[in-house]
Amino acid sequence: MTAPIIPGAGPFRAAGDDRGVLVLHGYTSNPLSMRPVADALAAEGFTVELPLLPGHGTAVEDLVPTAFTDWLAAAEAAYAELDGRCRAVAVVGLSMGGALTAWLASEHPEIAGIACLNAIVSPPDGMREALEEMLASGMEVMPAIASDIAKEGVVESAYPETPLRPLLTAFDAAADLEGRLGRISCPVLIVTSPQDHVVDPANGDVLAAAVTGPVERVTAPDSFHVVTLDHDGPTVTAAVVSFCTKVLTP
Repeated sequence: MTAPIIPGAGPFRAAGDDRGVLVLHGYTSNPLSMRPVADALAAEGFTVELPLLPGHGTAVEDLVPTAFTDWLAAAEAAYAELDGRCRAVAVVGLSMGGALTAWLASEHPEIAGIACLNAIVSPPDGMREALEEMLASGMEVMPAIASDIAKEGVVESAYPETPLRPLLTAFDAAADLEGRLGRISCPVLIVTSPQDHVVDPANGDVLAAAVTGPVERVTAPDSFHVVTLDHDGPTVTAAVVSFCTKVLTP
């Protein structure tokens, strides 16, 4: 790391009962964006793990050399550790964290359920080509994609710039993930913000149509991308807690 961890942005864990929940944050962000969900789950007695993904939560320079494979490896390790301590595990993720969530479920049929919040599960049309053009022109970063929040005065703790090369690996992973969604047979909660300016809301429809497990959907009409920190945050958090309670109850 080139810089210390941003205050409050370190990993969070809470020891609870034998019901485990892995919580995953998004690209350029850190655990602070998911703390409302993690805190609510911990308050209900779940054992919670919210890791700080590689390259995040310090300085943008630390994110530049990372890739989706690094974030997935960290998510896999956190899941394995939590699964070793708990009777059953659910996974919750926002944005790129939602992609990691879906990827884990495609590999681990034993996962009790997943909640995907404004997750990217399909590559956006034309974005890969646009990123390649920017990189070819010498650009390595673009303006921040963070803080897409409708609620006035709320700012996401995230990097002020978005590295392009790691983002390209996330889009490549989304292309691979789209073909793997049919492997997901556990219950799925899909949260969608119709006014999302970062991830096309149609990703929720793609996920719902492709998975083979039962699907529940929640719409966040008054929120943008970072729904956990926005107007609908309390409603979404309550829905996640209710979902995890249901899928993790023996």
